[in-house]
Amino acid sequence: MFENLKEQPADKILELMQLYKEDPRSDKIDLGVGVYKDASGNTPIMRAIKAAEKQLWEDETTKSYTGLAGDPGFADAMVKLVLGDTVPREAVAAAATPGGTGAVRQAFDLAKMANPDVRVWVSDPTWPNHLSILKHMGIPFTPYRYFDSETRGVDFVHMIADLTAVMPGDIVLLHGCCHNPTGANLTQAQWKAVIELLLEKEAVPMIDIAYQGFGDGLDADAFGVRLVAEKMPEVIIAASCSKNFGIYRERTGLLMTVSKNTSRTKLNQQSLAYLNRQNFSFPPDHGARLVTMVLNDAELRADWAAELEEVRNSMLGLREQLAGELRQLTNSDKFDFIAQHRGMFSRLGATPEQVAQLRKDHGIYMVGDSRLNIAGLNKTSVPVLAQAIAKVGI
Repeated sequence: MFENLKEQPADKILELMQLYKEDPRSDKIDLGVGVYKDASGNTPIMRAIKAAEKQLWEDETTKSYTGLAGDPGFADAMVKLVLGDTVPREAVAAAATPGGTGAVRQAFDLAKMANPDVRVWVSDPTWPNHLSILKHMGIPFTPYRYFDSETRGVDFVHMIADLTAVMPGDIVLLHGCCHNPTGANLTQAQWKAVIELLLEKEAVPMIDIAYQGFGDGLDADAFGVRLVAEKMPEVIIAASCSKNFGIYRERTGLLMTVSKNTSRTKLNQQSLAYLNRQNFSFPPDHGARLVTMVLNDAELRADWAAELEEVRNSMLGLREQLAGELRQLTNSDKFDFIAQHRGMFSRLGATPEQVAQLRKDHGIYMVGDSRLNIAGLNKTSVPVLAQAIAKVGI
């Protein structure tokens, strides 16, 4: 049997991590892997999470299973965080998943179960794992133009033009905030225009929100997903806690469905629980319980929100510093987009050859499409990166 297995394409980010690990240079810079790092290059445990973990260690009395959809308290807390008061709680079905990736996978599974002929529209570019999962599941997908490689902003005219071909029942995958890999986000007016088109086409939006709080703040980053939930009859939402709670390895996510016809919520909830049972049975609870504790405790929540603001402002400061350094070195404003982008990532606009040259000559590691992780920088490494970019002639 095993002789029939075929070698699968290597994950480019994991491949890059290995190359970085093997590089003996002491001044190398890792801008590839998508995790937040502080000024010392560490990915810290957030203060509120550490406090909640200590409390949980003292208070927890069992490691028995939670329900198939996870602890209801986690769902309640996360629905409130993501959706606020936009829709009534009874309109939302929710299930805990192993990370945001698990939520995305379950969302595609749900869509296919509801419509075996479903087609998914994805931004070009998008997070590569979106495409990998869709290919693995045999779900057809169509790209829509999203990023303008000249302005490094959203190519909204062509995005709308492409989405006019959407058919009733199609899924349109949108990034809630901090678009990965480009860092270029829709404006509030553009969100409204997309919603109008989706309503006209009777398509179903699916929103992947993995970086809430990393862009313009917790509520500002949720603007798009809340407006979509308010205006659309049905929505699928995949949320991740990895970044904004710093619990990457705990694999904590939530899949939500919103239906204006609340009589369907019970069936939606049963479907989410069923999919969990088929794929991994009971979801992991440790990270979900920590998130629930933080969100439901006023003191812990305040400390978490304050530290998240520190993280967000740190990344904004690095963006402004890098854009300023490049403006000086190139005597041009062509890199000002870096300060305008939001979240962990920006797409630099370099060719694969230039990315390879940055790695070979300067020990700077970024993904081949020139996506760089802003959170991999610090005040000392920003000038080094800027000088390398100028030397390579991007």
